[in-house]
Amino acid sequence: MTTIDLTALRKFTLETGQPTHPELLDTTPMERVQDIEIDLEHITITYNQTINHYYNSSENIEREWIYKYNEDPEFVAAVARVIELARRHLRDLPENVACPPGCAECCSGYEPFVSRADVDRIAAHLHMTAQEVLDEYVVKRTSADGYHLGYLRKVTDDIADQCVFLKESRPGRFYCGIYEGRPADCRDFSPIGCDDVNKDLPRNKVLKIGPPFQPKHRKKNSLRR
Repeated sequence: MTTIDLTALRKFTLETGQPTHPELLDTTPMERVQDIEIDLEHITITYNQTINHYYNSSENIEREWIYKYNEDPEFVAAVARVIELARRHLRDLPENVACPPGCAECCSGYEPFVSRADVDRIAAHLHMTAQEVLDEYVVKRTSADGYHLGYLRKVTDDIADQCVFLKESRPGRFYCGIYEGRPADCRDFSPIGCDDVNKDLPRNKVLKIGPPFQPKHRKKNSLRR
């Protein structure tokens, strides 16, 4: 594949008679690379992003370089090297593949949203009615699609406080008091990528779980099982 040095366009015009227009070329240096995308034929690099903020909107300006690399042996070899590195690290596991026992950092500050199914499951777990669970343990905030009813209450009005269902087997060793009935948000949480993991906790010890959460007050019409 023949390429032309952009800095020698005028010389190219004189040598070949083909007109060129250097003023139409973007010769800005490639800096501040934001994104690199590679497919089977092309590599696309997004760079030199500028964001202009206005009172009611933002303007995002960025440059994009697209190159059909599969006709360039040097680029093919470079991409092949990246693929080989990916294969080598395919089975590498992050350090936080599992939560350290007793951590529960995600149970403070995080707001697990609950659906009707979550409320029903918690109600069945605590032998209460769904309405009692809603009134006692859920901060009501209906989502736009109507799916979520709110989020689990904290021990205080501070959203950074601990979940009302969080318990301690001993100081600093936490566990979920309604683990079998916990919301889907809590079930789906993954520690991978979590920046709040308590790294001081040992991973080679089994956490001794204490008694489950028990409602302090039950109404006369509560379900009894």
